[in-house]
Amino acid sequence: MQKRIICITVINEHSVLARISGLFAGRGYNIDSLTVAPLPDNNLSKITIATRGDEKVLEQIIKQLHKLIPVLNVSENNEIITQEIMLIKFENNEKIGAISALINASGGSIVSWSEKNIVFSVSGDTQKIKDIISSLKNFMPKEIIRSGIVAIEK
Repeated sequence: MQKRIICITVINEHSVLARISGLFAGRGYNIDSLTVAPLPDNNLSKITIATRGDEKVLEQIIKQLHKLIPVLNVSENNEIITQEIMLIKFENNEKIGAISALINASGGSIVSWSEKNIVFSVSGDTQKIKDIISSLKNFMPKEIIRSGIVAIEK
């Protein structure tokens, strides 16, 4: 099994995402991460898919993606920069100073706070996010949300 990041530029219209995800589902492949966002100042969107699978089947999926009418470009270059965002919520208690120090050391910041909870945001590549989650598990986060991968060619 091989991990792949596929970036797709599409015309922003209804059912495009369903057709693209159908190519994966039709071959029994799971999408590990999926992000979609409109590109500025036009009617296009960028879709970033993280998946893993057999080289031969993934090549077939990519060839079929090229054939879809609303798809303008498909790239899966190894020369890409990836990032994701994580929001992580903790109870506001006596441990919050140590938690905050770890988050700050990783380049994160507080995005919301109240008497009961504090929510931090951290961005980075997938491994950095996994490492931070592992480091913070002992502090028993109340909730962790990850955005999924976004990618851009270098």
